[in-house]
Amino acid sequence: MAFYETIFIARQELSAAQVEALAANLTDIISQGQGEITKTEFCGLRTLAYSIKKNRKGHYVLFNIDAAPLAVKEMERQMGLNEDILRFLTLKIDELDTNPSPLMQSKQNRDRRYESFEGTDNSVRVEEEEEEEGEKE
Repeated sequence: MAFYETIFIARQELSAAQVEALAANLTDIISQGQGEITKTEFCGLRTLAYSIKKNRKGHYVLFNIDAAPLAVKEMERQMGLNEDILRFLTLKIDELDTNPSPLMQSKQNRDRRYESFEGTDNSVRVEEEEEEEGEKE
């Protein structure tokens, strides 16, 4: 068995549930070929660098695959036939990475920027500002 990393972009008109169903379908193809998908990341709806088939956005999905080459070839054939998949890329890699992909890391970092604001007590600041405004009048 060899290790692969596959990312595909699905059309923006699909709902998140439809994208998950599409990923499950591709997972079944790999498992029928005695392979295994060790990691699946749904990176969400992202803006494309250029329009592809009149789409400006797409749902990104990343797979880490441990499978025989024939199973991966069949999955790629099915992705090529599916009209909901705009683009896909499969790379053979030396070892599987269990860490989040760079796309997910940037999303997590973006979410962490706002965590510090959630824990602060803004009510004290609002009361102080109201008192200052009252004194000015």
